[in-house]
Amino acid sequence: MQGTVDGFSYGVVTPLVAYLMACLGGALGLRCTTRSMLVARSSRPAWLALGAAAIGSGIWTMHFVAMMGFTVRETPVHYDKSTTYASLGLAIVMVGIGIFIVGYRGATGTALFTGGTITGLGVASMHYLGMAGMRLNGKLEYNTLTVAASVVIAVVAATAALWAAGQVRGFLWSVGASLVMGLAVSGMHYTGMAALSIHLHGTAGTPAGDSPAALLAPMLIGPLAFLLLAGVVVMFDPLMVMGKPDFTRVEHKPGVPAGGVAHPGRRPAPRPVRPQGHHSSRTPQNR
Repeated sequence: MQGTVDGFSYGVVTPLVAYLMACLGGALGLRCTTRSMLVARSSRPAWLALGAAAIGSGIWTMHFVAMMGFTVRETPVHYDKSTTYASLGLAIVMVGIGIFIVGYRGATGTALFTGGTITGLGVASMHYLGMAGMRLNGKLEYNTLTVAASVVIAVVAATAALWAAGQVRGFLWSVGASLVMGLAVSGMHYTGMAALSIHLHGTAGTPAGDSPAALLAPMLIGPLAFLLLAGVVVMFDPLMVMGKPDFTRVEHKPGVPAGGVAHPGRRPAPRPVRPQGHHSSRTPQNR
């Protein structure tokens, strides 16, 4: 028997809030990625790690906010906490690998393709592992082609977002990248949900159970608090908000990501010293 699935129990509220959560995590994470390209290499890992945690938390929060509106009429839905939190860890690790590649190698060519692919696969992996944590009186079944389409959406949009973040063109550019990232996560989620059908093991009327919102809300407190903390870091860093007012562009050098800039306060390279005994053919004129 097929279950009656409803992914919009609260109407447009959960999709809208979920999209905003994805955009928030994307904005913070991609801005940290951009910021990492404006600092010395010794400080870069910290910014990239913060970016990975922000994007991963945003992805995870988006997914489970959206799942608050997911119900199956014939059976209550529960969530295994260990699997649910494992999906959060997976998202942070895979997104981290992707943005570390872009952060160190630049948002171009092979590095962008590799980083974007891994980040997109992280989004998709988080979604399907989170779905595997669902517990109900039935079996989850997926349409293979629709699942493949959801993965392609995640990879393409994540690659576009990382490319935009790597351009180092100021706050508004990063906002646009975060909107693309939010679209990647939300589009992937709802495409993946469209691939889902549930085969029930049996039913004896509609059983009682807690609402998905009541089950998921306590688990969302930690990631939401982290996103707020990361937001405070962004707000109090002028370079994160205004772009790069205290930095000067330099020419691209081997080992420096494209779009890299010089660190403030760094002394300019000394001028070459002329050999002793060498005199210019030009002499100052007496006035």
